[in-house]
Amino acid sequence: MIRQLWRRSDVTVRDAPIAVALALASLIPALHNRGTQLGDLPSRPLDALAAAVIALECLPLIVRRRWPIVCLALVSAGFAADQLLGYHAVAGTALPIALLSTGLHLDHYRRTTAVLGSAAYVPLAIGLDRQGSGEGVAGFVTFYLALAAAWAIGAWLRVSRVAEEERRRHVAEATRLAERTRIARELHDVVTHHVTAMVVQAEAARYLTAAPERLDQALTAITDTGRRSIADLRHLLDLLNPDHDGDPHTQSVGELVEQTRRAGQPVEFTQEGAPTAGSAKVVAYRVVQEALTNALKHAHGSRTRVHVRYGGSEIVVEVGTDGAASSSASPGGGGRGLAGLRDRVGALGGEFSARRLDDGFVVRARIPVEARS
Repeated sequence: MIRQLWRRSDVTVRDAPIAVALALASLIPALHNRGTQLGDLPSRPLDALAAAVIALECLPLIVRRRWPIVCLALVSAGFAADQLLGYHAVAGTALPIALLSTGLHLDHYRRTTAVLGSAAYVPLAIGLDRQGSGEGVAGFVTFYLALAAAWAIGAWLRVSRVAEEERRRHVAEATRLAERTRIARELHDVVTHHVTAMVVQAEAARYLTAAPERLDQALTAITDTGRRSIADLRHLLDLLNPDHDGDPHTQSVGELVEQTRRAGQPVEFTQEGAPTAGSAKVVAYRVVQEALTNALKHAHGSRTRVHVRYGGSEIVVEVGTDGAASSSASPGGGGRGLAGLRDRVGALGGEFSARRLDDGFVVRARIPVEARS
């Protein structure tokens, strides 16, 4: 709980401890003259002015992430006073921290800030030299390069952070796209099959007005198919719930075959082995569903054979339909279903084929069980 409260607190609260700790450490007598010493000037004992200089150097670190330019300006002024007055306090460590933070968190005027900061270093070096510093040009340049390195580290961290955010954005976008594709496939499989069955049954019912019993059976089948479609759609919409966990709901292949038979398609069904839960079972079901949907649409009334073999390592599906495509086929379709099946089976490391033969059309799929089940 404490960790969560700390993470939720304002950045100024989280940055305050390092600023206060650095200020208090600078006031410890044992650490006097143990800080950064630029120019080799004589050290000056701590006094009331030293406390003000230390506060000016350290306390701005509290806003180093919220207002990085303000922090850098104040810390730089405090550091200059610390060196020119000869306190050489541990608080001088605040300058590289401020530079690193500015390089990391400053969003605008980065180049201007770097130029002005570099220009401000020149008067400090001149002032120290006039007070008798023996640092020399090489010493001042070396110290400047050390400060520039702190800025560069912050800038590098900033670039890395931006690249990581961009990577996460791309991953999130790819995840959303994959989820949308998956839902679109599920919608296609559910809606196309049920609606096709209902259309075929409704067309057949038009010619049964002289046979009330058969008409009643046809209308009952349409009603049952519609209810099944609504139930499947509701379950599919449940998948959009973030709390939902589980595979898409499917009937058994036997129930699917029976539903297709009620729509007027003669289907021979054979099954070997027992199905087990998992992705391979769902994909196998979708292969049969799409093949039967196409049979209803393009070869209504033609003999269709469905063979499913559930093995320990793979599921093999074969659906064959006799006859050529009907010119009076039912709604829709543009090959999206078969293409989606090829992608699904391929994602599990399986093989899929759908081709026309001289005497009909056959769909075959081999789906490994171990891949993702």
